[in-house]
Amino acid sequence: MNVEQIYTGCLAEATYFIQSKNECAIVDPLRETSVYLEKIATTNTQLKYIFITHFHADFVSGHVDLAKETGAQIIFGPNAEAEFEFYQAHDDEEFEIGDIKIKALHTPGHTLESTCYLLFNEHNNPYCIFTGDTLFIGDVGRPDLAVKSDLSQADLAQLLYQSLNNKIKPLNDEVIIYPAHGAGSACGKNMSKETYDTLGNQRKLNYALNDQLSAEDFINEVTCGLNQPPSYFPVNVAMNKGINKAFDQIIKNGTTPLAPNDFNKMGQSAMVIDCRKPHEFAENHVPNSIFIGLDGGFAPWAGAVIEDLNQKVLIVVEAGRESEAVTRLARVGIDNTMGFLDGGIEAWKNAGLKTEKIRSISAQQFEAEINDGSNIIDVRNNGEYANGHLVKSTFRPLDNIHQNIEDYNIDTEYYIHCQGGYRSMIACSLLKAQGIKEVIDIKGGFVSIAKSTSLVTEKENITV
Repeated sequence: MNVEQIYTGCLAEATYFIQSKNECAIVDPLRETSVYLEKIATTNTQLKYIFITHFHADFVSGHVDLAKETGAQIIFGPNAEAEFEFYQAHDDEEFEIGDIKIKALHTPGHTLESTCYLLFNEHNNPYCIFTGDTLFIGDVGRPDLAVKSDLSQADLAQLLYQSLNNKIKPLNDEVIIYPAHGAGSACGKNMSKETYDTLGNQRKLNYALNDQLSAEDFINEVTCGLNQPPSYFPVNVAMNKGINKAFDQIIKNGTTPLAPNDFNKMGQSAMVIDCRKPHEFAENHVPNSIFIGLDGGFAPWAGAVIEDLNQKVLIVVEAGRESEAVTRLARVGIDNTMGFLDGGIEAWKNAGLKTEKIRSISAQQFEAEINDGSNIIDVRNNGEYANGHLVKSTFRPLDNIHQNIEDYNIDTEYYIHCQGGYRSMIACSLLKAQGIKEVIDIKGGFVSIAKSTSLVTEKENITV
């Protein structure tokens, strides 16, 4: 028997490859299937089942394409409804793979169809459980992402409490917990950086498994302090219930090289995403382009700040990383990438086309420039802001930037910072594209401000 976790850092997502004898199964695959097909080929196995823990909100899954390519059966738990053919498992139903078996445990709460899959080894002993977003390392799934549910957050939290107590907590301490996500995912609040653990250790570390925690206290804990879910989450849920554009075609279209003049012409009716590093974008970029750097939370932020995921997209990207950028956009349902700027920004300038800049200054320069009338915008999340912020800053999370555009004056100068400098450049680019021209990025963000300036900070609990 072999169980392998395939972890994708940008999405903080874990897929699982399970092998026994000449059969295998996959749990929660990402959209691109090549990595799984290669794994199947190198292990000389037949993919029998594709287990899906729930309809994911934060990425588009590849279960339909993978089933077509391998003949494997897609397995969902109770309450699942979709446009494609799948097998709906009953609670406690078992599936054989070589010498092992996997039991479906219906665990509603994060969503109504959420199902965990308990693996029994060759000796018929519980070995590990694939918990999806029901149970994370250090946390549980948030109960506010169920689409088209008549149940409240509290109702779903109550179901989650029952699922944990009735289905997971009775298992042996030695059982390994394999969740769908780790730290950095928006599907929970306080996930650990660890990507798996034993149930026994989680009983000690995870508040949700504390036997002394009442249902009321559990509900209060999991429903309080939730950031607003990213706007692309419902779109991805709908896509995961349907049949989507072929991934190979998305890559083929998106990796089409475009000469500067062709790129410029197409850019009149498409969004241009600049995937380079923040300082490179600040120095020179295509007018009205949006910065979302590949070397950061690229896909989640693209999904969060692009209002229409169906619009046409062009990319400016470091040579050799074109396919990576298109792949990561497709993971969150941005399928209409039409090509990239051949030769990059240098080719654009050599063609005599105009570029623009964004002023990016150090924390020390920021301190020297600001005064009582300066407009300081903090684009971090609730928890970061509550843990410490500049006294005279205005809190406007990047997630909500499109809702707050009317709060900006096109003739006003704004100093913008995040935690480390990545999100502030995204915010600057979005505001500038909306006509807010006087935006100034603070390099290094709040970390640098707190470390290298004497500016006054405070802590404050806020609800947005």
